[in-house]
Amino acid sequence: MQIITSHAEFEQHLGKELGVSSWLTITQEQINKFADATLDHQWIHVDEERAQNDGPFKATIAHGYLTLSLIPFLWKEIVDIRNLKMEINYGIENLRFAQAVTVNSRVRLKAKLASIINLRGVTKVNMSIEMEIEDQKKSAFVGEVVFLYHFIS
Repeated sequence: MQIITSHAEFEQHLGKELGVSSWLTITQEQINKFADATLDHQWIHVDEERAQNDGPFKATIAHGYLTLSLIPFLWKEIVDIRNLKMEINYGIENLRFAQAVTVNSRVRLKAKLASIINLRGVTKVNMSIEMEIEDQKKSAFVGEVVFLYHFIS
């Protein structure tokens, strides 16, 4: 795990991979709770029997936005940003879902610092990210996330 305490330290990683998180198993309980939270109860996510018999993946699949929502948790396994007043999830750019994540799959996040800029004391970073699925050639998604970090002077 990287530890970063300032804009200058962050800048030293420009263009470099920052790391890879541990594997996380996507459970049916997670999928069901996400469906409840988002009111998205489409059968491909929550109806295990129908998904197995009629679905293209022969199992339920995680919502794409469920996999996206794991970014902050998995990101914190890669980098420990310290000396902060505040951090903000600012945006997502050029994101493409490449493959469905079936129930009980394991996923992990890879991150690389694509760009960094100092906006009058606020550090804006674009992270190239990829959510890998264990034993699969295609990733769940690839794209860029944008974070704002307000470091303590």
